[in-house]
Amino acid sequence: MPQDADTTRASSSPALSLSDGSRPPLLRVRGLNVSYGDTPVVRDVDLDVARGERVAIVGQSGSGKSTVVAALLRLLPGAGRITGGTIQLDGEDLAAAGEARMRAVRGSRIALVPQDPGTNLNPAMRVGDQVADALRADGLRGAAVRRRVVELLDEAGVPEPERRARQFPHEFSGGMRQRVLIATALARAPELLLADEPTSALDVTVQRRILDHLVALAEAHGTAMVLVTHDLGLAADRADRVIVMLDGQIVEQGTPEQVLRAPQHEYTRRLVAAAPAVVARTEERTPPAGGVGDRGEDDAVVTVRDLVKEYRVRGRGGVLRAADHVTFAVPRGGTTALVGESGSGKTTVSRILLGLETPTSGEALVHVRGAEGRSIAGASRAQRRELRRRVQPVFQDPYASLDPTHTVERVIDEPLRIFGIGDRASRAARVAELLDQVALPRDVAQRHPGALSGGQRQRVAIARALAPGPELLVLDEAVSALDVLVQEQILDLLADLQERLGVSYLFISHDLAVVRGIADNVVVLRQGRVEEQGSVDDVFHAPRADYTRDLLGAIPGAAFAR
Repeated sequence: MPQDADTTRASSSPALSLSDGSRPPLLRVRGLNVSYGDTPVVRDVDLDVARGERVAIVGQSGSGKSTVVAALLRLLPGAGRITGGTIQLDGEDLAAAGEARMRAVRGSRIALVPQDPGTNLNPAMRVGDQVADALRADGLRGAAVRRRVVELLDEAGVPEPERRARQFPHEFSGGMRQRVLIATALARAPELLLADEPTSALDVTVQRRILDHLVALAEAHGTAMVLVTHDLGLAADRADRVIVMLDGQIVEQGTPEQVLRAPQHEYTRRLVAAAPAVVARTEERTPPAGGVGDRGEDDAVVTVRDLVKEYRVRGRGGVLRAADHVTFAVPRGGTTALVGESGSGKTTVSRILLGLETPTSGEALVHVRGAEGRSIAGASRAQRRELRRRVQPVFQDPYASLDPTHTVERVIDEPLRIFGIGDRASRAARVAELLDQVALPRDVAQRHPGALSGGQRQRVAIARALAPGPELLVLDEAVSALDVLVQEQILDLLADLQERLGVSYLFISHDLAVVRGIADNVVVLRQGRVEEQGSVDDVFHAPRADYTRDLLGAIPGAAFAR
């Protein structure tokens, strides 16, 4: 790929290292090539990691980041194989090592913190037993194992470690499960820790706490770390050096200051420009007049008043109040964001607006055609049907929200058939129109979701939501599963659709950096209650609540915002 002449390339110049040169690096990779079958996916990668150094590898999906990590561990899946190069750990070439030797190296010298604790912990095993498995590889047995498990969980920040060691993964939050994986990875005091998107599924405040703890533990033990992430801001905050990958190659590397302040490669410049956390908004949005909470029903598409939702909790003799007297409005033609950590009540409120939950008290009024000012809870069956036509969801995961057995045409056509809109010819014409609106080629209609990229799938999900002519889209973490460049494209698409169609958005997110770029108004939720609300500029520039300031302070890369 063409590049600027002064771009730092690992394949054409010595790999940048923070080592003082008096001793060889802990990890030295030269000319690494990896293929799946006959398809090369990593090409001529050179990489040095000094003892105690933190290196971040960034890039979009398919850039080769995770493949490099898998190659370092010699755990390439399926037909993956190393086709060239060396991987030297303290002078020993792991690329040429036998499997018996690699089993001895994994865990003891190189350890992995994987991305998803939900799939990397055995749901049928107690947490302590899973940490203990790593220790038994070093010959520990009996009471010594139990003591060390408790120590490791305590070091990783798991409260009441002795009690929690006897619990199962489903009894832990996402953040606590990630701490268990960290404890397991550090159990045998490895020299090199590979962290592959270790916090991508976590809220920003939980992410900050986990990474603070991970970095502190690595520093305490002198452990070097390779952090794989698509989040350029997070990489800049946590690494001594940032490496940018594209199409299986390193295209640029340098200190965070060099890469973010003066990117040399065009791709890196695109990443920096698209990263919401590291780029200040260049154009302030003007919210629809009247703000969030003081608009009349004639000017709002949704009015939520004193909304309460309680769930009975088995075995605890009480109730969980998921929404606690929530009040806000969604201005017609504008975007209101609900933000907060997991458990703040965001999704509960959205499910009530979609008619999927009934409030305990209070009301949610939807002001749409055919159901003006109608309470969702008190709607008749016919009114509820009309409400569901006019209020449509777009979910977080485009992989899970589309039926893989249906063609794209059938996916988009489905709400038209459900609501009895048009005949076959008019529905086919509507599908073609919707594909145009979401900037997908019309021949996509005959393909299945599995043949599309994540960004294309989310465009199909948006087209499906727009099919019956809604006035409000409820977007529940609709871009959080996407790479930053794809995320930027989807956000631009949503802004364009809103301008052309006049559709309103309730945008649910834990990512304030994304919210800043799309929302007019922000409602900050914490433990079911509204902490504060106002225009996006007021909330970002003059937050009143300590909790909001904590959320803003946890945005990765904020220190590099321009």
